Amino acid sequence: MTELSQRLAELEHRSAEVNEMLANPSVLGDPKRMAEIGREHRDLQAKLTLARSLTKTLQEIEDTRGLIQDAESEEMRELIQEELEELEQQRESLKEEFEELLLPRDPLDDKNIILEIRAGAGGNEASLFAGDLLRMYLRFAEGQNWKTQILSSSPSELGGFKEVIAEIKGSQVYSNLKYESGVHRVQRIPVTERQGRIHTSTVTVAVLPEAEEVDVEVHDKDLRIDVYRSSGAGGQHVNTTDSAVRITHLPSNIVVSCQDERSQIQNRARAMQILRARLLVHAQEEVAEARAAERKTQVGTGDRSERIRTYNFPQNRVTDHRIGLTLRSLDSIIEGDLSEVFDGLKQEERNRRLTETEEEG
Repeated sequence: MTELSQRLAELEHRSAEVNEMLANPSVLGDPKRMAEIGREHRDLQAKLTLARSLTKTLQEIEDTRGLIQDAESEEMRELIQEELEELEQQRESLKEEFEELLLPRDPLDDKNIILEIRAGAGGNEASLFAGDLLRMYLRFAEGQNWKTQILSSSPSELGGFKEVIAEIKGSQVYSNLKYESGVHRVQRIPVTERQGRIHTSTVTVAVLPEAEEVDVEVHDKDLRIDVYRSSGAGGQHVNTTDSAVRITHLPSNIVVSCQDERSQIQNRARAMQILRARLLVHAQEEVAEARAAERKTQVGTGDRSERIRTYNFPQNRVTDHRIGLTLRSLDSIIEGDLSEVFDGLKQEERNRRLTETEEEG
């Protein structure tokens, strides 16, 4: 039995076991377990589809090689040889895709996200750039057919935001945007600068995988909930009702505030949504810190204090410091064309995972 056929047999055996579990009443009655098994089922189906396609292609290659030997003319041999080369290219592509699927993957990759953007050093210019980054991510999301919604915002005086929190939903959202957590630095001439000097400002981005109730258990006894009157933009209800909500998670001391919705119930629901996302990341960070063998990767730790990228407007240049990537296309990147940046980061992560798998093997 070849390595591929053995792997296929293992996948089919596990798929049968998972299908049985999905029909098990004890699993059906446990939402958390059901979600875990459902994710494994989808993952297995993707692997099985590729393994079967690869097996079929290998058989076609073998059959085609036999046809070359039996060809009655040189012209026929050339035609069959062309077909063989196409099949071999297909084999290599499927093999690469299959091997990547077999690598350990981030269990959070399929999650929607909570995107938090906060102005850092630089005053009004940092707030303006926070607005630019929000627009960049929303444009990218639009190109992916993802759904977006602003959950909370604190506008600045000249436009932009001191802080803005958005929800992004769709296929593989966290998988694409997880690299964005960290400090983004901008170098440009501010609109308020009269002498034409270039200023440097920073904005902090946090990408939080959205947590469902089955992912994070939150007890009412661990929460302190305060209500107060909204301030700033929001219509005639502002400062007339206690609609704003602040939730403090006492064990972790995480505080979330929300005032953008029109009712206290809506603001509480939004605040709980953000709180669950932050608690999920908090739990993930605790697990990571507990792993003594954990190593920092070249793509970065995701630490919000880590400077990850510089946007230099005068030179139309974007530099991702984690992988040493420099692109002279800031104008298109800031409009949401992030594909080249993300491709580089994904390739670096794939290389790292391959190296780690080989070392563990």
